[in-house]
Amino acid sequence: MSGTLKKGAIAGLQTAWKLSKFIFPITFIVTVLQFTPVLPWLIDLIAPLMSIFGLPGEAAIPLVLGTALNLYSGIAGILSLELTVKEVFTLAVMLSFAHSMFIETAVALRVGVKLWVVLVVRFGLAFLSAIAINLLWSGGQDIAKYGMMPEMTNNPEGWGAILLLALEKACYGILQLILIVLPLMIIVQFLRDYGYMTKFSKLLAPFTKVIGVKPNASMTLVTGLVIGLAYGAGVMIQAVEEDGVSKKDATLAFIFLVACHAIVEDTLIFIPLGIPILPLLAIRVVTAFILTITVAYVWRRAKQKETKGVLQQ
Repeated sequence: MSGTLKKGAIAGLQTAWKLSKFIFPITFIVTVLQFTPVLPWLIDLIAPLMSIFGLPGEAAIPLVLGTALNLYSGIAGILSLELTVKEVFTLAVMLSFAHSMFIETAVALRVGVKLWVVLVVRFGLAFLSAIAINLLWSGGQDIAKYGMMPEMTNNPEGWGAILLLALEKACYGILQLILIVLPLMIIVQFLRDYGYMTKFSKLLAPFTKVIGVKPNASMTLVTGLVIGLAYGAGVMIQAVEEDGVSKKDATLAFIFLVACHAIVEDTLIFIPLGIPILPLLAIRVVTAFILTITVAYVWRRAKQKETKGVLQQ
């Protein structure tokens, strides 16, 4: 048992160190950008495009905040606006597909998923889902009634206070990362050493087979579904490095998780907005299955044609 704890702790600290190289600078820089003309400029640039999604121009505020920072920032932006139920639901769906883009994209790259795959899938799902909701749903025209308001904080005054706030947020992000990843990696090490990983993979084999990935990617999928991309990255990285998860399976798993990750937290967090959360969850789950199965099928067909062409030569 002591050997398992030691190996798990070492793996957890190593993973936290690897991820902190991305999370610390990204959190610091984006926090600073909130108090510069950069984010307001970006919001003004995006505002005219909001009509494509059936959204008013000011909806660019929560969209940019949630995409650049996290869901909490996006929701805070939504709560500052008077929007209809349909508009809030549209923003919720868009942000569920594309949020924390800087940090979670860095994690995907660390696992080995290509940048263009992450960006195309996440932004593509966000845009297409919003357009579909705008065209297909004629209801939801009542003004949304928010269940609660977040605690308001005063903006820092002066560059010293801004830099201090950015440093605090970045350090807190690393601390939170360690507190989540360290015990998680110890648990995973325990599951590995005592044979539970093999049993778990066999149990989830039908599920992984449906979406076209091998059973050794099961822990990657479950971790992302429960914890999310950023904090589940430790298990994902270890799975790719130690469990022999192929680049193809890692990419397919990430495509699935991009559409549907942290399903408990990222669904319940929208309750204060007064929107129907079960349809939101259903959209994410169904989209994840359809998209991943489709990509796996196309990938398999392309590989078969490539193999056939080689044999004919």
